[in-house]
Amino acid sequence: MKLCVIEGDGIGREVVPAAVCVLRQVLPQIEVLPAEAGWDKFQETGDALPAETIEIANEAGAVLFGACSSPSYPVPGYSSPIVKLRRAMETYANLRPTRFLPVPTAREGVDLVVVRENTEDLYIGDETTADAGDTGTATKRITRYATERITHTAFRLALNEGRRRVTIVHKGNVLPQTDGLFRRVAYEVAKDYPEIETDEFLVDTAAYWMVKEPARFDIVLTPNLYGDILSDMAAAWGGGLGLAPALNLGDDVAVAEPVHGSAPDIAGQGIANPTAVILSASMLVRHHWKQPAIADRIDAAVKAALSRGDYTADILGVDGMSTDDFADIICDQLG
Repeated sequence: MKLCVIEGDGIGREVVPAAVCVLRQVLPQIEVLPAEAGWDKFQETGDALPAETIEIANEAGAVLFGACSSPSYPVPGYSSPIVKLRRAMETYANLRPTRFLPVPTAREGVDLVVVRENTEDLYIGDETTADAGDTGTATKRITRYATERITHTAFRLALNEGRRRVTIVHKGNVLPQTDGLFRRVAYEVAKDYPEIETDEFLVDTAAYWMVKEPARFDIVLTPNLYGDILSDMAAAWGGGLGLAPALNLGDDVAVAEPVHGSAPDIAGQGIANPTAVILSASMLVRHHWKQPAIADRIDAAVKAALSRGDYTADILGVDGMSTDDFADIICDQLG
């Protein structure tokens, strides 16, 4: 059982070791293979995702990725390493659950999963500039193959978790050749799962209901960009980005990563919340290594700690326990 560990940038270097400690508590046989990626790696070497890191990730088949800092302006030779890694490993399904956790910022009754297509849409990175940099153009690509694949993933997840509904999110009224294709193919696949209810929302309407009444959602099926945005919106109801896990799944490969970023404003202070990474590691255990009982133990330990008020500073906006202290509490419960 091998695990490629990429701490990345910023708080990734603090929260990932905490999650690895938790994993070793329940799965001591794990062989950790460290690797490097991120903005800092790019600045050091000119390569944000070295070929060696991709080789290690493919050798392990399972990756725990912390966070990366990506500038919001063009940098020659740089592209997001996590997006590139997802594509290199063909992890075509991004699962982002939001479930109520016992913290003051969460909302009772919320239990949803955003299932996001992970390989195409605007995130293929096909961008050009013209007119001396005054015009930017990006290609949006949606294919039948990728849409069929992600739709089957969403409905199988619904069956496995005893869920009742899959909601297709798109903007087919404005983008009929791309989002319209996504909608049409998703409905075709849905016919294979008559026991699961299927409905749909335009993405702007979905955003409205995600804010107003998130408990109405069960599984949300989306193209890449919309899933990225809607899952961050949903995370607010689960307690915030510091508690929001994610898992990228492919055929016999997986990349676990928190939804949050590298948080450079608090990096190095030892106060970052490791919950999102710990729960992401739990998803890896559940969906990739197929050990749900162990994943249940990790999830229960986190919930018990939060129920007691064992908070890091981000939960209440005041002084809280350190990253390592919270991880130690989880490990003690699992010991």
